[in-house]
Amino acid sequence: MKLWICASLLALLPVVGMAADAPPDWAYPVAPPDYKAPPDNGQAKHVKGSTLAFTQKDVDDSFGPPDWFPNEHAPMPQLVAHGKAPAVHACDQCHLATGRGHPESGNLAHLPADYIVEQLDQFRSGMRKSSVARRSSNMIDFAKNLTDDEVREAAQYFSSMAPAVWTRVVETDMVPKSFVGEGNMRFVAEGNAKEPIGHRIIEVPQEEEGAKLRDPHTGFIAYVPSGSIRAGEQLVATGGNGKTIQCTICHGADLKGIGNVPGLAGRSAIYIFRQLYDIQHGTRKGNAVALMEPVVKNLTQDDMIALAAYMSSRTP
Repeated sequence: MKLWICASLLALLPVVGMAADAPPDWAYPVAPPDYKAPPDNGQAKHVKGSTLAFTQKDVDDSFGPPDWFPNEHAPMPQLVAHGKAPAVHACDQCHLATGRGHPESGNLAHLPADYIVEQLDQFRSGMRKSSVARRSSNMIDFAKNLTDDEVREAAQYFSSMAPAVWTRVVETDMVPKSFVGEGNMRFVAEGNAKEPIGHRIIEVPQEEEGAKLRDPHTGFIAYVPSGSIRAGEQLVATGGNGKTIQCTICHGADLKGIGNVPGLAGRSAIYIFRQLYDIQHGTRKGNAVALMEPVVKNLTQDDMIALAAYMSSRTP
């Protein structure tokens, strides 16, 4: 019934041509080809609050990344902790043991298990791709090498993770200068230089070293243009006088999801922007996504920035 109501309302929206703009590099951060990470000194590394120690080699291990706080979560399935050598990396290398991940990956914590299964199936079938192809190639390859049972077990694990505030949204006109480095993450550049934020979202770790070490306690700051949260709230609540439809109808009054419709509150701002952009530009498809296509048809990039800012600022 929920999907029928959503589909009926979406059918009333006007249809316009797809935008021809290029994917903004701030939303799809990719380290430059000549980027070199600082050399590994071989010394043990630590994160605040953990008694464990790991080397950089451990941190970079695709089939056994460090679990800094093993007592804070249920036992991880084999796929989450170690992957499926040689083809599939451990899920927690990018999504962390908590599922909250980093801006370059998805926050899976507390999503419906069926929704996670559905997304892996969409990757497997090629229906879900990124507008910047190499950003989704790993997930497509991984999904093709997994059994349904392996996917289901990982999905249930991440679905069981409690939601938490992971991204702090800050409105500003000026943002710290930054660069894209390890793990395709964006980091604040040395010094105190700032630049106009313009029409962008700049998402950086609250603590750089913790993020590089995949510390599940190190969250992120999303800098968004001044006024964007309020503008996003108006679009979510009213649909912008027919430009789109109220997001709350399908995603819930608190944007925490309804049934198999995912919650959006508190997730990465640039991740939300990417999904809106990918759907609008036809690289993310599928039966459920078809309901979103008329929703995003008329949105400008500024609209998507505003929606992402507001949704990310909500309590998950």
